[in-house]
This record gives sequence, C-alpha cells and structure tokens, in this order.
Amino acid sequence: MEARVDGAVQTRQVLFLCVFLAMSWAGAEPLGYSVAEETERGTFLANVANDLGLGTGELSARGPRIVSDQNIQFLLLNPLTGDLLLNEQLDREELCGSTEPCVLPFQLLLEKPFQIYRAELQVRDINDHSPVFLDREFSLKILESAAPGATFLLESAQDSDVGINSLRNYTISLNAYFHINVHDGGEGNIVPELVLDQMLDREKIPEITLTLTAWDGGSPARFGTALVHVLVLDINDNVPEFEQSIYKAQIPEDTPIGSLLVTVSARDFDTGSYGEIHYAFFYATEKILKTFQINSTSGNLYLKAELNYEVIQVYTLTIQAKDGGGLAGKCTVVVDVTDVNDNPPELLITSHSSSIAENSPETVVAVFRVRDKDSGNNGKMVCFTQEDLPFALQPSIDNFYTLVTERPLDRECNTEYNITITVSDLGTPRLQTQHTFTLQVSDVNDNAPEFTQSSYTLWVRENNSPALHLGTISATDRDSGSNAQLTYSLLPGPDAAAGLVSINADSGQLFALRALDYEALQAFEVRVRAADRGSPPLSSQALVRVQVLDANDNSPFVLYPLQNASAPCTELLPRAAEPGYLVSKVVAVDRDSGQNAWLSFQLLKATEPGLFSVWPHNGEVRTARLLSERDAPKHRLLLLVKDNGEPPRSASVTLHVLLVDGFSQPYLPLPDAAAPERAQPDRLTAYLVIALAAVSSLFLLSLLLFVAVRLCRRSRARSLAGCALPDGPLPGHLLDVSGTGTLAHSYQYEVCLQEGAGTNEFKFLKPVFPNLSPQVPGNELEGMPSFRNSLGFNIQ
Repeated sequence: MEARVDGAVQTRQVLFLCVFLAMSWAGAEPLGYSVAEETERGTFLANVANDLGLGTGELSARGPRIVSDQNIQFLLLNPLTGDLLLNEQLDREELCGSTEPCVLPFQLLLEKPFQIYRAELQVRDINDHSPVFLDREFSLKILESAAPGATFLLESAQDSDVGINSLRNYTISLNAYFHINVHDGGEGNIVPELVLDQMLDREKIPEITLTLTAWDGGSPARFGTALVHVLVLDINDNVPEFEQSIYKAQIPEDTPIGSLLVTVSARDFDTGSYGEIHYAFFYATEKILKTFQINSTSGNLYLKAELNYEVIQVYTLTIQAKDGGGLAGKCTVVVDVTDVNDNPPELLITSHSSSIAENSPETVVAVFRVRDKDSGNNGKMVCFTQEDLPFALQPSIDNFYTLVTERPLDRECNTEYNITITVSDLGTPRLQTQHTFTLQVSDVNDNAPEFTQSSYTLWVRENNSPALHLGTISATDRDSGSNAQLTYSLLPGPDAAAGLVSINADSGQLFALRALDYEALQAFEVRVRAADRGSPPLSSQALVRVQVLDANDNSPFVLYPLQNASAPCTELLPRAAEPGYLVSKVVAVDRDSGQNAWLSFQLLKATEPGLFSVWPHNGEVRTARLLSERDAPKHRLLLLVKDNGEPPRSASVTLHVLLVDGFSQPYLPLPDAAAPERAQPDRLTAYLVIALAAVSSLFLLSLLLFVAVRLCRRSRARSLAGCALPDGPLPGHLLDVSGTGTLAHSYQYEVCLQEGAGTNEFKFLKPVFPNLSPQVPGNELEGMPSFRNSLGFNIQ
C-alpha cells in the first residue's frame, strides 16, 4: 500500500514535468471514426485503447477524457474497457445541413501523463428524407404561341439528405404535350424544366394537369409529388428581365430585424397586365423563408429573423419576377453574413489542483482550454493571470494551456493563493472571461494517524452472508490535505484469521469475506493499520477482536439408539414392570451452543398409545401403566428430538420394544422391522462409536464368559440370532421396576450381546452405580468441539 501511494505521487509529478513532450505526440494525423446518422444510442464505434496502442488497464490509469467543441456530448468513452460509444442519436441534417462530409472534430485527452490526440467523427448520411415540394400544387401559365421545344422552369423539390441520397431526378406524368428535362441549376442542385413537345391550342385544351415527381438516389429510392396545373394563355411575348443576374449583399450578423438588405429590379416591355411584375422567392428553403422577406411589388429584400455567423455564413436566394401574363424571369441574390464580436471567449478547465505541498519543484497547477466561436480577430485570444503571483501560463496545441509554478512555494509566507485566469479576445470591443480558484499550500506530514480506540470488539452471527459489514474502524489525522487522507489495511496475523475479513481502504469498514462457523471458530483477532498519504507516510495500528455468535444451524444428532446400524436395536420390557419403569433412554447431542443446544423429546407415534411416555427433558422412555396379557408383544415407538433454537430443528428416532415374561425369554427381533439402509457415518459418529466400543470392551471381557454360560443352558425351538437370557426373574441388582432411574448421574450398565449380529450392539439395562457424579471437565476432544447431550452432561 505504501508503494502504491509513493507511485501515485511520482506519477503525478511525471505528468506535469512531461506535459510538453506529450503535446508533440498530438500533432499526428487525427484519429478517424465513422457512424451513420440516427444510429442507436450506446452503439460501439471503436476501441480507443487498440487505436492508441495502449492496454486497457494503461488507458484507464492515464485518465482518458473526450473534449469537444460541440454543444452536445455526442461520444462516451468507457475508461475501463477503452470502448468508444455513441452517447445519443445524431441527425446529420441538424448538425451539418447541406455540408458534406459531415465531420465532428473532438479531442482525446490523456491526463497522466498529459497528452492530446485529435480525432474526428464522420456522420454518414442515410436516406431518411423524401423529396418535398414546398407547394403541393402550383400553376404554370404558357402562351398558346409557345413553339415546340420551349422550356418552362418548374418548382424544385427539397431533400435534406446529401450525396447519393439527395435529389437526383424528376419525372412527369405521361401526356402528349410535354416531357421533363433536368439540368444542373448550379450550387449542387438540379432544376426541372417542362419542355413543350407540340403547339398548344387554348380553344381546344385550356388547362392541362400534370403530376411532377421528384426522386432521390437512395436505396430504396424516396420520392415526392406535386400537381402542375398548366394554364394556356393568350400571347404574351415579353418575359420580365432583371437588371442584374446576380445581386450581392454583405451584412453583419447583428443587423436589426426589418432592415433593408438589397433591392432587385426587373422590367417588362409589355403593357397592361402583361407588364405588371410581381416578385417572389423561387426554390426557397424553409430556412430562407423564415429569415428573409421580399416586397412583391417593389423588389425590396428585408431581414425577417436574426442572423448568426457561427451557424450560416452565406445565403443564396433565387428571386422570380413574373408578369401578369405568367411569364417569369429569375435572378440570384447572395447574402454574405459578416462576423461581429458577439461571443465572449470560453475557458474550459480540464483539471486543476486544489492544494500543493510547500517547497515543491515546478508543478502543473491547472490544465485548461480556451475557445471563441467568432472568427478573425474576434476569435483570437490571449490569456494572463495576476502579475504578483508566482505562476506562469504555458501555451500548448489546440488552445490548451498549463498553469505551472515559477518557483517553490513557501507555506510560511502564504498559505493559499486566489488565482484568476483571464482570457480576452482581440475583437472590438474586446470581450473577456475569467475563472478564479483557490490553491492551498499544504504542510509537511508530521502527525501519525490516531484510532478512536486502542482496540475494538465486533460481533457477528455465524452463517453470515459474504461481504457482510461487521463494523467500522476509524482513525483521524491532525494534518491537512493528502497528509490527512488515510488508507486502512489488514496486517498479517494468525492463520485462523487469514482470509476471513477484508477492510475498505478508504472508509475503514470491515467486511466478512465468507460465512463463519461458530462450531469451528468462536473468535479471532486481526490488526488494522491506518497510514496517511504523506511523504514519508506515517501509520498506527489497532487490535480488532471479532466474536462469532452461535446460530441454530445444526439439527440434533441421536447417539442412542443408533439409527444407521445394520439391524434395529430392540429394548426388552418385562411384563411385570411397574408404571414408570425405565424402558430406554434416547441420547442425542447438538453441535450448537446455548439454548440452540437445549433438547426436548416428544413421543410422536406408538404401536399402542398410552402404554409408553417420554420425559421431555432427558429422553427417558418409561411405561405409563401396568402391562396386561392383551398388550402386543412387539411395539414400535417414533420419537422426536427438537432443539430450542429459532426456528427449531429436529430429528426423529425409532425405538423397538419387545415384551418378555422374564429375561430368561430369548430375545426376538421384530420380523417386520426393515433393516435400515447402511449409511456412511460421519466423523462425529465414528469418534463416538470408537469411544463407546473402548469403554464397552472392559465390560465385555468380564461378562462374556458369564453371559455365554447362561445363554447356553437354555435354548428355545424358535430361536433367532440374539442373546439368550436365563430363565426366571432377573436378579435384583439387574431389574429395576421402580421407574425412578435417570441418567443425570454417571451409570454403569450390564449388557447382553447379540450373537451373530452384524454390529456389536449392546443393551443398556440398568445403572449399577447410580450415585457417581457424571461431571467431566473439559470441552474439547482432539480438536473436536464439545457437545452437550440430552442427559445434561458433556460428551467428550
């Protein structure tokens, strides 16, 4: 982390020292990109990182930025991937009008180190406009004396598209008198002419209606139509003629609305209505009609709307003079708009520093760009700052400037500077723009960070979601500026805490990286380091202890009777047992702690309801009444073991009970009890079985001979694989029908083994020494967590 901070400081210094070398790179051929108009927003144009020969990570680290003179941000650069995307749909006609090609210049600015690449986006035209006639119907008056081959100008259509998509041809509906002729009208437009094929006779046909169709060159082609009403007139043999074929007017862009621009004049030697001339626009665009107005009788051309040199510099108008007989002549009026100084300079701050360390060498304080929409001297600019400040402006290409320190700054002399950058144009009158910002002079780093506490304790419940916010570690630094900007990190610690938590380097927020398990780890400690960004950096440490809280995420596990044995465990019950006789005891454990490990027992289902009961707190199964001859010899009990968690978890256990007249009756397993499916025991079961087998072996060695002799004395005809018990009642020290037995104390049991059984199954019959204390110290066995069973004591 310290290396990263030092690297950031060095990178910034290299940026400012190499700013002029970076400028030389920008003199290369501009980068060219192309996109069709009306392309959807977000369309991928190119990868700038590949075009510049930079890696994606390198491009992002250098702080790329798109700078454009346009009023809209038409491009969007993803600094992480280097993808250049279209920020909004572009309308070529709105951006460039009739100008072709439509090129939008912009600059690609890299701040670290400072470097500028010129680029341009060409907006390709699509055929999205059909040719349109301003008048859908118009009349054409032709003298009946007109000779075949005579031509008559028709109204032209307008098409906002350019290139191949612009207006390309005209056609006329089929008729016997006219055909259409198209010729170049100059300035890149075509003009339709109606050519007379044969003489007209007004007495036979006074009017002819034709359909004029304008076609563009797109694919598919678009078209627009207009109706031409040809009126056949009596002879009018003089056409109005203008005194000049071209009129020129040069006016400033701030000319008031209503001003007279130019007067056109035409004459006609005819008399009467044939000599009366009316002036009107011919082939006028919508922009011209909104900007200019002509007096139909005097020929005076007036300004109708404000002009803007920055938008349109030249207007070309075609004015038609038509006499009363329908004959017309035309002239061209060219209006040149001259620039005035009506736009103040613009100052665009690209980046600037808010503070600088004292005694620093020559450093770049700000990078900015200036521009002026005017032209000539009105667009020329000069930049300057106050003379009494230790800063200098250094020009670069494309009107970029850098503000640098002339000498090392002394904080003891001045703690801050109010810098005003002024940019002024050379027009008349001069217009200027100012930008003021404050530069702080920071102190050296002489204070180490201080934590609000020397140690922190955080609590988190187990099974938490990854990225859970554990808490916030906070430190303060009495320094200012970058010397007080702190970065938090975790110091290497014990292996148990490795990879468990992470810290937000900026805010000090601690997050869990993965789910924690209370049964595996109850608490761990980490050390947090807070380092400032001074040079050299100073740091301090704090201890954070994370306590894991238990959650009820483990179901009870039944230790006895075993549910995964190959043969079911059967309990023997004498028919002479008194009510409350201890039949068996369900032993279960829960890996959780606290109330999540408090177990309760419940009898869910029994072969004969009311015969047995289970104590809810210790799992002892006892008889509820005296046995009778009508009671079935075989009983199956289904018990539920449930913990006290929220929500509670449970497990079920099946207990088989066989009624015998005495323990001399052979043990008969239940024929209908299906052998449980052999399952792979988990590690906990394996450990418990090994421990139980070790203890049981002590009993087996002493009792094996005695049990074998007694079992061999008697055998019944219907014997199954089991253990034979002696005839007659059990000895007094083995039979307990008082029903008061409990496993709240340590017990020793006399056991009976099943011969030929697949497992070493044994029976708990009765405690021999009920008064011994069962409390065993300690809560861990060979690295395994301690469990509290349903008997109330620890299983080690």
